[in-house]
Amino acid sequence: MALFIGLMSGTSMDAVDAALVELNDDSPVLRGSAGLPLPAELRRELLDLHRNRNNALEKLARLDVEMGRLFAATVHALLYKTGIDASRVTAIGSHGQTVYHQPSGPYPTSMQIGDPNLIAELTGITTIADFRRRDIGAGGQGAPLVPAFHGAVFRSAGKERVILNIGGIANITLLPADQGHAVSGFDTGPGNALMDGWALEHLGTPRDEDGHWAASGTVNNHLLTALLDDPYFSLPPPKSTGREHFNLDWLREAMGNAGMKNLPPQDVQATLCELTATSITRSISDFAPRARQILICGGGVHNKALFQRIVALNNTREIAPTTAFGIDPDWVEAMAFAWLAKRTLEGKPGNLPSVTGARREVVLGGIYPGGNQSV
Repeated sequence: MALFIGLMSGTSMDAVDAALVELNDDSPVLRGSAGLPLPAELRRELLDLHRNRNNALEKLARLDVEMGRLFAATVHALLYKTGIDASRVTAIGSHGQTVYHQPSGPYPTSMQIGDPNLIAELTGITTIADFRRRDIGAGGQGAPLVPAFHGAVFRSAGKERVILNIGGIANITLLPADQGHAVSGFDTGPGNALMDGWALEHLGTPRDEDGHWAASGTVNNHLLTALLDDPYFSLPPPKSTGREHFNLDWLREAMGNAGMKNLPPQDVQATLCELTATSITRSISDFAPRARQILICGGGVHNKALFQRIVALNNTREIAPTTAFGIDPDWVEAMAFAWLAKRTLEGKPGNLPSVTGARREVVLGGIYPGGNQSV
């Protein structure tokens, strides 16, 4: 029995997720899961690092250590919860916490913090991390990486499917029924990040629980059109994005340009919810028009207002959480990084050039040996 742990902290910056995954012949089975919330002050500082990059070097170094310790603590919580000794775990695949993602321009890169040296040392388990930059080095976007896992787990010869992951940023994976056609996918735009940020600013809560606040507002179509006019939405894939682009400063600028500065906050939230649902739906219609099934994972699956709008806008398609196919939607990404860690240890590529735009398949990440592996 080969056990791996996948660690994930997404764009929403709300918690670290750890998934204990049994991987035999690439067939994943979730054996346990645990999560630890990001302390409020740590989350505030991470968000500040995105907004204010002046004098950031000391803060970046400190947050790298703090996140490394939190990742290791989450692993310990998972092992305690499942009763599994660290010596039985082959490796940890740690996504890290993204603090900068800029895959285009003269200096393309993506930076995730959460020191893997510290994770390996504190857990004693070999850790694989820094998954994105090798793909960028090969000319790719470095994202999304999870479509390779989606293809291995959810692809069906009988039905064309779309896997929709709604984290801080939303992304889709297109799984053609024809096995001769490559898996593809890309970031569609905002997922939860703008709604979470707007809720924090106006409600003092890190999210709009169940989408209740959005449901209390009215979509402003003038603002929605202005937001959808952003050039990112019309870019062809491969493409990826993050908080560097879609943030509250971007929203406020669009509101000002559209003469919508004084909209009721709940109407802005309703419009942001519609922005996510509409940009996702347009992406699916443009690039997977024959898909009749959408499987949803990620934290956005719990936003009832958003889920209902996606269902309404895709009323000719079957829509269900990945639970219906045996994988809890909250743990798909963490499981994916356990799967990617196994690929790396085996010397197998983890990226899909058809998704990221890389020149070739490459083995992803660096390996940081723990006490369970010698070099």
